[in-house]
This record gives sequence, structure tokens and C-alpha cells, in this order.
Amino acid sequence: MAAGSIAAFWGVALVLISTPGADWAFTLGAGLRGGSVLPAVGGLVLGYVLITAVVAAGVGALVASTPAVLAGLTVLGGAYLVWHGVVTCARPAVPATAADGPAGTDWNTLLKGIGVSGLNPKGLLLFLALLPQFTDPAASWPLAGQIGVLGMAFVVTCAVFYTGMGLLARIVLRARPAAARALGRVSGAAMVVLGGTLLAERLIA
Repeated sequence: MAAGSIAAFWGVALVLISTPGADWAFTLGAGLRGGSVLPAVGGLVLGYVLITAVVAAGVGALVASTPAVLAGLTVLGGAYLVWHGVVTCARPAVPATAADGPAGTDWNTLLKGIGVSGLNPKGLLLFLALLPQFTDPAASWPLAGQIGVLGMAFVVTCAVFYTGMGLLARIVLRARPAAARALGRVSGAAMVVLGGTLLAERLIA
């Protein structure tokens, strides 16, 4: 697998990571609750590590080669994004106050993060449908290893991007509740648009 393929995949991954969605909403919420954002980011990262392992085991190629399964996952993912987006728009994350009580344990936040990234349609579609296209079956090293390298490039980028976002939310947005609500609604609206686009592409086609 050429270095150019890794760079091309990283570019696609960075665009998707930078697009508001479920990971954004979860990270912003963790930052606005105060405390460390590392459990939230760690959960998101672990979820994507698990997806990488599943795809490297051969499930990604199987799903990508079965149009009906891929279409079904796309519809379910689109519906999930629309639902999550509507909920986020209606109840955007706001800075926590003393009256809100404890935000929950780091362990609970970690587990929620795994669930958020593990069920994130953006991540699932990237790993199942796009990632295998950047591998080289004729390369001298195993396909599973190539998928692992690409997956880790995505995971490291996620860790850096969402840690920065969480810290920004904690430092800057906690003092600006109106801005926090606005950013939360932007994230929700982006999820609705992306989910609606996925549904339209599959249901109209």
C-alpha cells in the first residue's frame, strides 16, 4: 500500500471528522459538563478501534460486496442520524451548573463514548464502504495490516481533533451558554441534513 493511499484516506477521514455529527455533540456535551474530556474522547476512540478490528477481520469486505446489507446499514444509519439530530436541536448541550448535580462517572462516560462511535453511521460507512477501497490487494503485506494502519490513522486524528474540541468547549463555551446552544443546534442540523441525504440516496435510488 503506497503512502499516497494513506494520505488520501487521511484526507477523506479528516473531512468526515470535521463535519458536525454525533461525535461532535457527545464531545461538546462532555466539555460543557466540566471535568476531564479524556473519558469521552477515549470512549469514542475505543469504539473506532473496535470497528477497525472488525473490518480487518474481513467483515468490511463482506458487507461492501453485499449491496443489500450495505443499503440496509445506510438506511438505519441515516434514520439514526436524523433522530439524533432532531433531539440535539431540541435539547442542545449547555454548560453545567452546581444545581445539575454530578455528571456521572468517567467509566459511564467512556462506555457511552464507545456506543456513540460504534453506532455512528459516518464512521461505519467510512470503515465498511470506503476504507477497503484504499487498500492494495497486490501489496506485499497483509490486507488486515493495511486496514489496521488506515484505521489507526483515523483513530489518532479523532483523538487529537476531539480532545481539542472538548477543551475548547470547556474553556470557551462554558462562559457563553448562548454560543454553546447555537453550536449544538448547528451540530444537530448537520446530522439531520446528512441523515436525510443518506436516506434520500437509498430510498429514491
